[in-house]
Amino acid sequence: MYDRILVPTDGSDPAVAATEHALAVAERFDATVHALYVVDTDGIAHEAPELGLDVLRGALREEGEAATGTVETRAKAKGVDVTAAVVEGIAEDAIVDYADEHGIDLIVMGTHGRHGVDRYLVGSVTERVVRRTDVPTLVVRGEWD
Repeated sequence: MYDRILVPTDGSDPAVAATEHALAVAERFDATVHALYVVDTDGIAHEAPELGLDVLRGALREEGEAATGTVETRAKAKGVDVTAAVVEGIAEDAIVDYADEHGIDLIVMGTHGRHGVDRYLVGSVTERVVRRTDVPTLVVRGEWD
């Protein structure tokens, strides 16, 4: 049923929870997990313009390698095949494109569980991915902020 499972990660608690769900599904179906971190180029210049884009981009790539490395470590401990990637782009676009390009059968994403005004102000990458993809998506809810 599931051969390739995508788990986008940013290293947050909801992403870790999503990773555990993705690994459980992968174990059950003998699937490969794809760990993906997106260096968000849409907001990169606004985060810390005084650092310079190259410095910030490099720091975010390192963060991405650490986040996907955590998924790799957990997957290997469970005997699950894993592929890791760090890409640049707008998060929801990169996730949907990756899923399409790699024939992903299931996306497993965490959400921070924001509600009320905070949800509308901050938005949700997970929500935008769910609306845009045809790939079944399992949303793992994190703790309420």
